[in-house]
Amino acid sequence: MIPLERRETCYGTVTIFRRKLTGALVYDLSGSPQSEADQSGISLASYVHAIYDFLLQNDARSVLMIGCGGGTLGTMLVRVARKVAIVDVNPDAFDLAKRYFGLPLGIACHLADGRDYLLAHSERYDAIVLDAFHGDHVPAHLRTLAFLRLVFARLEHRGMFLANVHVKDDADRTPDQVAQAAANIWQDVRLLDATGYCNRNAIVAAGNVQRLRKPALRLRPNESVNEIAHELNTSHFRPWRVL
Repeated sequence: MIPLERRETCYGTVTIFRRKLTGALVYDLSGSPQSEADQSGISLASYVHAIYDFLLQNDARSVLMIGCGGGTLGTMLVRVARKVAIVDVNPDAFDLAKRYFGLPLGIACHLADGRDYLLAHSERYDAIVLDAFHGDHVPAHLRTLAFLRLVFARLEHRGMFLANVHVKDDADRTPDQVAQAAANIWQDVRLLDATGYCNRNAIVAAGNVQRLRKPALRLRPNESVNEIAHELNTSHFRPWRVL
């Protein structure tokens, strides 16, 4: 990979890479890839396409993203006329997402911690997406019942909460913990996972989620189409393990 820019930030070293063969862009934070997109800004991560599909299934018109990275989900949503706002603690994330990943200037970008932003603002959304990481884990304060209650209070009636969770292997119970915590707040909670794979992403979906179907690839990137479609096809809704 060819490094295009490296920045030392308060939250680690952010490096933007371009893949030699395809031109795809990678947003890397201290050795952990946070986003990857083709040259038109469409994500190459299957979990982003799963979240995108869920939002369209529920016809979510206003979406708050907690966590930016390359901002690919926001870029994809704006193209289908969704109103998007993004919250991130790192100001460099917004600049790099606009400079390299095509994040639209019209997206409202808020410099804040996700919990603090929800505490300070009363606006409600059709969907709130949590995709914020320190390394390979969601910060602990964004997995508490107090935070989930804040999310619930900022959702419209029939709104939906989606959380991206990194999973090391089948023994990793992090997605089960997040799903179980969400079940204390919402009546309907579902867990999309792809068991059998290491270092994968699972999605916890809560709220108006009972009719969600298995995600499909709606927006085709310029590369890796078969790989993304395969990963979506191998994912499934599973019961979470009670801890």
